[in-house]
Amino acid sequence: MAKPQLAKTIGLYSATMLVIGSVIGSNIFMKPATMAAQLCSPYLIIIVWIMAGIVSLFGAMAFAELGTMFPETGGQYVYLRYAYGDLIAYLNGWGAVAVVNTAAIAAAGYVCASYAGYFIHLPPISAAAEHSIVWHVPLIGDIMPLQNFSVKMLAILLILIFTVINYLSVKYGNALQFVSTILKTAAIALLIIGILFSGKGHVSNFFTNAPTFNLGGWKLLGAFMAATTGAFAAYDGWNNLNMVAGEIKNPTKNINRSLIIGLWACILIYTLVTLSYIYVLPVEKMAQSPLVASDATAVIMGTIGGTIIAVLIMLSSISNVSVNLLANSRMIFAMSESKLFFDFAGKVHPRFKTPGNSVLILGVWSCVLVLSGSFDVLADMFVFMSWVFYGLVILGLFILRKKMPDAERPYKAWGYPVVPLFFLAFTAVYIVSNLITDINNYMEGKSHIINSVFGIILTVIGIPLYYYFKIRNKKAAASAEDQ
Repeated sequence: MAKPQLAKTIGLYSATMLVIGSVIGSNIFMKPATMAAQLCSPYLIIIVWIMAGIVSLFGAMAFAELGTMFPETGGQYVYLRYAYGDLIAYLNGWGAVAVVNTAAIAAAGYVCASYAGYFIHLPPISAAAEHSIVWHVPLIGDIMPLQNFSVKMLAILLILIFTVINYLSVKYGNALQFVSTILKTAAIALLIIGILFSGKGHVSNFFTNAPTFNLGGWKLLGAFMAATTGAFAAYDGWNNLNMVAGEIKNPTKNINRSLIIGLWACILIYTLVTLSYIYVLPVEKMAQSPLVASDATAVIMGTIGGTIIAVLIMLSSISNVSVNLLANSRMIFAMSESKLFFDFAGKVHPRFKTPGNSVLILGVWSCVLVLSGSFDVLADMFVFMSWVFYGLVILGLFILRKKMPDAERPYKAWGYPVVPLFFLAFTAVYIVSNLITDINNYMEGKSHIINSVFGIILTVIGIPLYYYFKIRNKKAAASAEDQ
C-alpha cells in the first residue's frame, strides 16, 4: 500500500495571502510609536520601513531560489540540512518546535483573547486564587498559570479550534487563513483611507521633525539600527511560505512569485499605515502613544476608534495563529521524515492527507505555553535565534551554489552574490548589536537575563535529543541488516 502524501492544494493567490498573513500582525498597531521615539523624524521612520522591507525581500529572494530548488515540505530545515548536514538543521527545528513558533502561536492567541474582552465578559478569578500556584523558574522568573485565567482559557480554545481545522484539512486551514488575511487587509485599507482622506490632519507632519530631534553621526546610526530592528520584527514571518513548499501547486513558479508579491504588498501596507498615523499625529505625539493606532483613529472617529482597532488586532492575531499552525507544523513533519524526531510526527493522515500528528504537537504545546504565561519572554529570546538561522540559510545559498553547481534552479536569486551578501551584512549587524545591547542591559541591571545568550543555551539543550535519534537510527539500521 502506497504511503499517503501531502496534497498540493495551495495556489498562487493562497500562497501570496499566506505571506501577507504571516507578516502582518499586531506590530503595525504599536511599533510606529516606538520608532517615533527612537528617531523623532517622520521621513526617517518611512525610510526604515521601506529599507527593512527591501532587506527582507532580499532574504526572501534567496529563500525563493532554495524553495524552487528543493520544493519540499519543511522550508529552511530542508535547506540547512542540504547545506550543513543534520545537526544544524535539527537545532533550527528544535528551537522552532520548543519555543520560537509555538511561542508565536501562544502570544497571538493570547493577544486575540485579550482584545475579545472588548466585546465579551471574561470573568476574572480572585487575586488569591491567581497567586495560589506560583512556579519559580531560574533565569525566566515566576510563572503563574492561573493569572488572567479566563483570558488564557479563551486563548487555548481558539488555538485548539484552529488546530482541529488544520488537522482535518489543509484546504480548510488554508481557506481560513486566506479569508482572515483578506478581512484583515481590507480593514487596514479602510483605516488608511479613512484617516488620510479625513481632512483632520496636516501634510506638514510628513516633513516636520520633533523639537527634540538632535541625531547625527554614530548616534543617528544607533537610533536607525534600533528602529530597523523593530521593523524587522514586524516583517518577520515571510519564511513561512517555504514551510509548505511541498503542498504548493506549480512550486517552481509560485514560490518566488508569491514571496515577491506578498512582501511588496506588506511594504506598501506598512508605509501607508504609518503615513496615516503621521498625518493626524505629529511625530512627538506618536512617540508618546502606547497604542498609536487607537490614538490616530480617535482623531477622526472618537471613542469608537478603540473598538475598531480591537477588531483589527483580533483579526491580525487570528490570522497569525492560523498561518503559524499551517506552516510550522510542516517543520516538525520534515524533522520526523528525516528520522530526527519522533516517528509518529511524520505520519500523513490517511483520510485527511494532512500532517495531523505534527499539527497536534504544535497546537498542544502552544496551549501549554499559553498556560505558563512565559511565552512573551521566550519569544523575545528566540527572535535572536531566528535571525541566526536566517543568516545561516542565506550563507547556505553560497555553499549550495558551490556544492551543487549543476542542480536545477528554476529561479535564481536576483543580484547574486551582492544582494544575498547585503542581507548577510545586515543580519551580522543585527546579531552583534543585539548581543552587545543584551550584555549591556544585564551589566547595568536593566535585565535579569542576557536574552540572546539564553536563546543560544535553550537551542543547544536539544543536542542530547539529537544524539538519541542518531543512536536510535543506527541501531535500527543494524537490526535491519541482521535480518
